[in-house]
Amino acid sequence: MPLSVLARQRLLFAFLCFVWGVNWVAMKIGVTDVPPGFFSGTRWTFAGAAFLLWRYFTGEPVRVAWRLIPRLFWLSQILITINVFIMLYGLRYVSSGLASVLSSALTPLALLGFSVAMGQERFNRRQGAAIGVGVAGMVLLFGPKIAQDKLDLMEGLGALGIIIGNLSYCLGSVLSRPLMRTVPPAVLAASTNLMGGLTLLVISIAVEPGVGPVLTGDWGLHAWLAWTFMVFAGSLGATTIYFILVRDWGASTTGTYAFISPVISVAAGMAILGEQVDLVEAGGMALMLAAAAMVLRKG
Repeated sequence: MPLSVLARQRLLFAFLCFVWGVNWVAMKIGVTDVPPGFFSGTRWTFAGAAFLLWRYFTGEPVRVAWRLIPRLFWLSQILITINVFIMLYGLRYVSSGLASVLSSALTPLALLGFSVAMGQERFNRRQGAAIGVGVAGMVLLFGPKIAQDKLDLMEGLGALGIIIGNLSYCLGSVLSRPLMRTVPPAVLAASTNLMGGLTLLVISIAVEPGVGPVLTGDWGLHAWLAWTFMVFAGSLGATTIYFILVRDWGASTTGTYAFISPVISVAAGMAILGEQVDLVEAGGMALMLAAAAMVLRKG
């Protein structure tokens, strides 16, 4: 029996949450041996070029009206370049727990705020309650670990970088929705990946420390495995799904992946990195899942 449209959308959403949850582990592994800007720049550039070529050779439309190219370029800078560069370097100075809380807590709030401000959505009580439950879950999950850290000047600047990068991505997500009336989501994703990735590469090769030795491709097996996962499952798969769901559900509802992906990140950390989770953290995961269910439930 064929799946309904809503069932297919929920399966896509589940895949999105899983991939972007595991991406945190893959990113942590990858940037250990490769400078963050170069690692991400090669990833996004390859993904965007590969996707556009695949669509071209399979007869799918890839052309974009020339008048839209400047908008796509600036959108790619907001979604990819600013977000990735500032956020990854912010991660150097803050704990992963603090970064996860900032990113996960800000995403639904920022997506909803930008969507309401631009007239794409209207705020309702259920969304407010869901965000409250989700934030409570994230505090319960990560709060005890954050409380043990002392925030110095560099940590404060790092946290500011996480916030700016996250707000940049959320703004780009909302700005992308009107473009999808004329540009297919897959083409939009591939174009912004390519443009943003190329900009990252230019900046990285010009100014990023440590790029010279990795230009040969001698990254090590773990870094290449992480890169491959992030390209095919993340950049080509999940990013396209994200744009499709933003078009069909709206940015704030799609943004509830931020309540689920951290749970998957913790589970992946336990399975791959041997991290531990206690009962308090498990309670936080349950609250985040409940928050997502509140927003996603229809009616």
